[in-house]
Amino acid sequence: MEVPLDCDLTQTCYIQQGVDHDPGPGAQDYLCDGLSYNGHKGTDFALPSLAMQAAGVNVRASAAGIVRGVRNDMMDVLQGAPGAPDVSDRECGNGLVINHPDGWETQYCHMKQGSVTVQPGQTVAAGDVLGQVGLSGQTQFPHVHLSVRHDGVVVDPFAPDALTTCGAAPSRTLWNAPVPFPPGGLIAVGFGDAVPDYDVIKAGNAAHDDMPTTAPGLVLWGFAYGARTGDTLTLTIRDEQEEVFADTQTIDRDRAQLFRAGGRRTPPGGWPAGVYTGTVKMQRDGTTLDVQTTQVVLN
Repeated sequence: MEVPLDCDLTQTCYIQQGVDHDPGPGAQDYLCDGLSYNGHKGTDFALPSLAMQAAGVNVRASAAGIVRGVRNDMMDVLQGAPGAPDVSDRECGNGLVINHPDGWETQYCHMKQGSVTVQPGQTVAAGDVLGQVGLSGQTQFPHVHLSVRHDGVVVDPFAPDALTTCGAAPSRTLWNAPVPFPPGGLIAVGFGDAVPDYDVIKAGNAAHDDMPTTAPGLVLWGFAYGARTGDTLTLTIRDEQEEVFADTQTIDRDRAQLFRAGGRRTPPGGWPAGVYTGTVKMQRDGTTLDVQTTQVVLN
């Protein structure tokens, strides 16, 4: 199988959740970690912002097959947003199912309204464009949900065989090439003159490239996913000579997504002009999961 999104999973997109391997009321991914939720039957390949989704990111066929069914007319509205429609029995939103040989099938969900380019009965090759990532169905962030089934049974492409030992590498995967599956990490980081609104961060419009030296404040924020209780986010700001701010914040509960911010009010007379560098580090049990840096010019 091929990755179903036209993006780089190490740079511009990420896996928000995997298949749930816990048969009970809890949830665990194939690494016996928490990057899943109870009953999740696929892998969520996510985009970092609504702006990227609006610009258009192609969904591609993970494997060759014949299109069995298509839905293409549902609105792109995040669930929980004002005016969000009732999607009962249509939680997948816009998408399609592809039949493959020997009882295999793949399903693609939450695609953009009107973007699906294939029809039932059409033969597709691996890598063919199927449409674009959307916000249709039961979704609260832009992504494509990929489900894999064999004879009707859900299969995790990262671990298609039964798991026997937590932490052990699966004996095989269904991917043609290795696909990264971090246990959590940073989606985006940026500077602002105050703590930004969460909706603005998720929209992709919160980061400032430059600000006046007299801005109300100098604030660094980090947008993260897959956070577990006890994880830490360390935010550090440096000017061209020294550290001007540092803070470590501990996550108090498991969170699929969250942001944290910190900084300083502008001193009397303003900040010295120049380039300021922000670093956000996410750690778990002393191990660094992710580090991202960003810069802002004060003038």
